[in-house]
Amino acid sequence: MDVRHLQYFLETAKRRSFTKAAEALHVTQPTISKMIRILEEELGVELFDRTARQIVLTDAGEAVMIQAQQIVRSLENLSVDLEDVTSMRKGQIRIGLPPMTGAPFFPELIAAFHKLYPGIGIRLIEEGARTVEREVESGSLDLGVAVLPVDAERFEMFAFVKEELRLVVHHGHRLARRQTVRLAELSGEKFLMFREGFTLHESIPEACIQAGFKPDIIYESSQWDFLSGMAEAGLGVALLPETICRKLSPDKVATITLVSPRIPWHLVMIWRKEGYLSYAAREWLRFSKEWLSRPNR
Repeated sequence: MDVRHLQYFLETAKRRSFTKAAEALHVTQPTISKMIRILEEELGVELFDRTARQIVLTDAGEAVMIQAQQIVRSLENLSVDLEDVTSMRKGQIRIGLPPMTGAPFFPELIAAFHKLYPGIGIRLIEEGARTVEREVESGSLDLGVAVLPVDAERFEMFAFVKEELRLVVHHGHRLARRQTVRLAELSGEKFLMFREGFTLHESIPEACIQAGFKPDIIYESSQWDFLSGMAEAGLGVALLPETICRKLSPDKVATITLVSPRIPWHLVMIWRKEGYLSYAAREWLRFSKEWLSRPNR
């Protein structure tokens, strides 16, 4: 069986016409008819009902179409894979980055990667970590940054940051001069929170409930600098990662160690366990893992 037989069959099934399929494939109509007849003889079934005004698939044709689509798709993936191998440093990578992780960790990494592989384009998509997970799983993104916990049955991953959240308050706040604060002490406070789609949108309320109270969330945003600005203005309290807190001016806000419980912020690079990764994406993983593991990055 020639793969062209399957391609001609699929095009005819799609267009429901031998003539239109021939036009789309730039061959003659008798060629299409001959190829499909050969396929029918090899399989021992009729693939089309030719008695109707517009040809339609038989039940056998429906079954063959499903398998033919998978076979042709597999061959297309093989072609892509071979192209990656032969063209080497060419391609595009789609990477999902939560807003908090982009600026602190990736500009120098991306610059170094681009210098080494100028032919590989990088498309960055800024979304919350939970959204990044969904997009990586669906194949819309090649890989992305997520916050643990992540489903190890669906994703491969490597960790590159292990931090905790700190409390951020304005200098006039009752807790501003404390060295440590127990989470339960924030009961009754107004919370400034990351919006839905961010892991912290889920993990902070869960930790608060375990500490004995439900947080009073008065504002949600996707931008950490806006949340810290709201805290600086005395509108509420925010819980932000250590990396972000190091960027905040001590003249404007106080950042305090959070205890009982400590809320982790562990970052991982994720990609699908099942699915194709281009040469470019595989090289990004190798390069970024080495870069992000450097002690003085």
